Amino acid sequence: MEKVKYLVLGAGPAGLAFASRLKQNGEDSFLVLEKEKEAGGLCRSMKVDGAPLDIGGGHFLDVRRPAVTEFLFGFLPEAEWDSYDRDSKIAFDGGYIDHPFEANIWQMGPERQKEYLDSIAEAGCNRGVEMPRDFVAWIDWKLGKKIAEDYMLPYNEKMFGANLNRLGTYWLEKLPSVSYGETKLSCEKKRPYGSQPGHARFYYPKKYGYGEVWLRMQGKLEAEGKIRLGVSAKRMESVAGGGKCVVCDDGSVYGAKRVVTTVPWAEWDAVDGMPQELWEEKGRLCHSSTQIEYISETLDTKAHWIYYPQREISYHRILVRHNFCPDSKGYWTETNKERVEPENGRFRYMNEYAYPLNTVDKPQIMGKLLGWARANGIYGLGRWGEHEHYNSDLVVERALALADVLTASGDGKG
Repeated sequence: MEKVKYLVLGAGPAGLAFASRLKQNGEDSFLVLEKEKEAGGLCRSMKVDGAPLDIGGGHFLDVRRPAVTEFLFGFLPEAEWDSYDRDSKIAFDGGYIDHPFEANIWQMGPERQKEYLDSIAEAGCNRGVEMPRDFVAWIDWKLGKKIAEDYMLPYNEKMFGANLNRLGTYWLEKLPSVSYGETKLSCEKKRPYGSQPGHARFYYPKKYGYGEVWLRMQGKLEAEGKIRLGVSAKRMESVAGGGKCVVCDDGSVYGAKRVVTTVPWAEWDAVDGMPQELWEEKGRLCHSSTQIEYISETLDTKAHWIYYPQREISYHRILVRHNFCPDSKGYWTETNKERVEPENGRFRYMNEYAYPLNTVDKPQIMGKLLGWARANGIYGLGRWGEHEHYNSDLVVERALALADVLTASGDGKG
């Protein structure tokens, strides 16, 4: 059994950033295990039709976390990235408006603007009505019935599935916030008001897909023998005297004082010592799967991505590759697995684990799970280790912070 101080499971942005930070902090006793033949997780890229395509969907490097960009530029220098001001659209009424919807109804005709303004004015949050707990009712309460019915509900059904009330409302306050007053002001001033969504400005590699930065990290770890590819952790067992033993699908066994797991909890066949009740609760965690499909047509738009709330269209958004990936053409669609249409001969890639779902009981389950895990030398990290819909920049930030705390504390109890 090969033994290390830190065993890192999964070589997506979380695992790679954590491992690379350990190295920067002078820690050399670690190993990364990755089930795929290439690192990057949901941020991997492939060359399709002569140019990069991000097979996990649209991923970009947000500029809002300078410490993260500085860290990543250490692997893929800033000179190898282009920066963009976000241009995202919503396909609506036979045309397009900017995203987010409620901040840009001023781009519609006067009658349409009045319909939505009147509906927002009647929203429960603007009339002092108590906030509801059901997802569908919350959307109506927050944005008004018109935006709910025309945009938010159909779009979220396409992205997360038809049963929206299995989702909680605790995460919705993170959405861009635009008040009635700001919406009205935007119609008067002909410009958006209120907070804007993430990636308002972002980086994307000049010559590569987003997966390149993670491949650079993989290369450095490979050069030092710190990563094993094509190895999937399946069982975790306790070791006499402390520590953990991880058994993989190929029969290989690794021992570690601490395990940092970035893989979906559903992928474990067994975790020694986990209470049966917690194991069963873990089984209630939900996720959605998405298919990426490439279409070679070059679109007449400057948008980087476009949202499609129309139920009759299978996909929920497209990424317009030729507007952020130089010397490319075409676009790719993102479609919930439940809505995928029959095979058509185009390039397709299915991501079984695309988005963790914010179900009603998820906070309680993850609170118990992560608390038990940490008490037992296991650290959940990233989109899947924490079962949170984190963007890659936030994942890296959390990975760096965890590595700094653990290496500073020395005993992993920080």
